[in-house]
Amino acid sequence: MTNGSATAHRYLPKLATVLREGYSLGALRRDALAALTVAIVALPLSMAIAVASGVSPGRGLYTSIVGGFLVSALGGSRYQIGGPAGAFIVLVAATVTKFGVDGLLLTVLLSGLMLTLMGALRLGSLIRHIPHAVTVGFTCGIAITILSSQLKDLGGLTLAGTEPGTLIPKLVALAEALPSLSPATLAVGLGSAALIFVVRRYRPTWPGMLFAVVAASLAAVLLHLPIATIGTRFGGVPHGLPMPALPPITPDLLLQVLPAAFSFTLLGGVESLLSAKVADSMTGRKHRSNMELVAQGIANIGSAIFGGISVTGTIARTATNIRAGACSPLSGIMHAGFILLFMLVAAPLATFIPLSALAGVLVVVCWNMAEKAEFLRLLANWRPATVLLTTFGLTLVEDLTTGIVAGCVLAAILALLKRGVPEEGA
Repeated sequence: MTNGSATAHRYLPKLATVLREGYSLGALRRDALAALTVAIVALPLSMAIAVASGVSPGRGLYTSIVGGFLVSALGGSRYQIGGPAGAFIVLVAATVTKFGVDGLLLTVLLSGLMLTLMGALRLGSLIRHIPHAVTVGFTCGIAITILSSQLKDLGGLTLAGTEPGTLIPKLVALAEALPSLSPATLAVGLGSAALIFVVRRYRPTWPGMLFAVVAASLAAVLLHLPIATIGTRFGGVPHGLPMPALPPITPDLLLQVLPAAFSFTLLGGVESLLSAKVADSMTGRKHRSNMELVAQGIANIGSAIFGGISVTGTIARTATNIRAGACSPLSGIMHAGFILLFMLVAAPLATFIPLSALAGVLVVVCWNMAEKAEFLRLLANWRPATVLLTTFGLTLVEDLTTGIVAGCVLAAILALLKRGVPEEGA
């Protein structure tokens, strides 16, 4: 059986290739089990990412359902799982704050069109060549930024005004709000994170995030803890998908959200292809990068039409899918179906989930996201260290796009200078 290298350039969804090769009942069983496993992981994570992004938890579920279905049905990877990603929290939150939910949906729609165009222009291979130091730098920067955004809900803090968006003013405002700390809220948040780490250490195949959220919900209800929940803040989770509709579009709003859409596109392309590359390394196969970009673009368009947030390939869920025995994109399609089934049947249960438990989930996500060992390894050589620290610093103090662009430009300059310097002894 070939690994797909000979057809990596084709615009053909991997699902079509799988069905053409023949699909057995045994493969269906394996995919169904993997889909259920991934859905159990994606369920609390999708809601946590949505809440952290400043939107209702239902929008995270819409994203996993619509985006997850389209990424798997049309994508260039057999194993990619699409949905909301932690890396987008900062961008989504900033966009909602500045333009509102309608502006966010238009941004996601535009980003989808851009990603589709990038795939059509065969720019997939270009995105994959972003320097490793840049990728590690912005990933670690995003992890710290997300962590800082969760401190308020983790401790049940009450701020005097609106929470600042940039890191340093945010930390100052959080420090001033420390007298309002809720011990019960903090205990539930840290306990949720600790339980996930313990389960991952001793029972790595068990759904630690789901266990933590369920345990936190039971504790809050049985002990009558005075803490904020999805029900108290959002009123609950919808019982199904909304009717599809285009977000409001005006020339003025289009121009305003264009820079944000570019940032979404850049991060979405990098994250999706990085996730597909990880899947390749785990399975020995080869994804179709341009087809993957087209699928990601269509998935974002679909997500925006159904009221969801940005969609990208998710490394953790994709890896879980592979480890659970998936053998085709049908596992990703069925994972979306399982999440929809939860919304149809068990949505009322989500009202009891403490927001601090979801913050605890994202604390674990941030820890896993930060490539700590790679960060330290890159510091050993001054060239990649310079690129790394530039990208990392600008991502923290400015924004993601500034960090990536500056890191790539600096890496290119250093590469040109290195070529211009004769090798020692030449």
